Amino acid sequence: MPHWRLGTIGFGYDDWAGVFYPDGLKSADYLSFYARHFDTVELDTTFHAAPTPDRVAKWAAATPDDFRFCVKTPKEITHADGRLSAPGRVDAMVRFVDAVGGFGSKLGVVLLQFPPSFDAGAAGDLRTFLSALPTGVRFAVELRHPSWRADATADLLREFRCAWVAADYLDREPWEVPVTADFYYIRWVGRHGVYPTLDHERIDATERLAWWKQRVQRTAAVKTIWGLVNNDYTGYAVATCDRMKRLVGQEVKPLESPGQGQLF
Repeated sequence: MPHWRLGTIGFGYDDWAGVFYPDGLKSADYLSFYARHFDTVELDTTFHAAPTPDRVAKWAAATPDDFRFCVKTPKEITHADGRLSAPGRVDAMVRFVDAVGGFGSKLGVVLLQFPPSFDAGAAGDLRTFLSALPTGVRFAVELRHPSWRADATADLLREFRCAWVAADYLDREPWEVPVTADFYYIRWVGRHGVYPTLDHERIDATERLAWWKQRVQRTAAVKTIWGLVNNDYTGYAVATCDRMKRLVGQEVKPLESPGQGQLF
């Protein structure tokens, strides 16, 4: 059976203060508290700018040895105009991977999320880009344009041992994304801006989460399943991630804060 690593997309939300994070806890201590409950996190802040070596070192020092960081590639690389494989963008990617390499063994997965406009006509460009990536790092690729849903995409990602990201935006029935690496990467994203606050679940996603568990867990080739929950999925990522932990038989630690969010 594959090992599940479950966490949330981001951790520094003001709406979690007094709900997940105890009242009075300083934001500088959020990550160390978070790491007592989850063993991975997807850093969304890296999408806006590559972190400094000092920032990486502080994040790493705040977490236990078995914690892992998934990092979202900066938008200047994935969302810029022009060819993805242009030398400047490839060089920027190499520098980014070098920067997050400061996590050492705590580096989990580097996420490459491309914009919805990035279609399969750029397959050759993507191949050139992937061929230039450093080895020894796990890469997960999120391709949102429907033209990528083809065997050729799976073949391309398998060639470079990149995981094809399974992203659930709740705007359609979930689609079983092919396995293209020895790990699987699921993002429970939802729709941005639906909920006015992000401190309690608005919907019960248990049935949807169980669908993912049944289909992904049965794949023998997968050693690790990374599952990251966004606040927009149900309104409160912590509670939804805990739901998934229970579904896969993992311990859910009680919260120290008395104000934890409740469904509805």
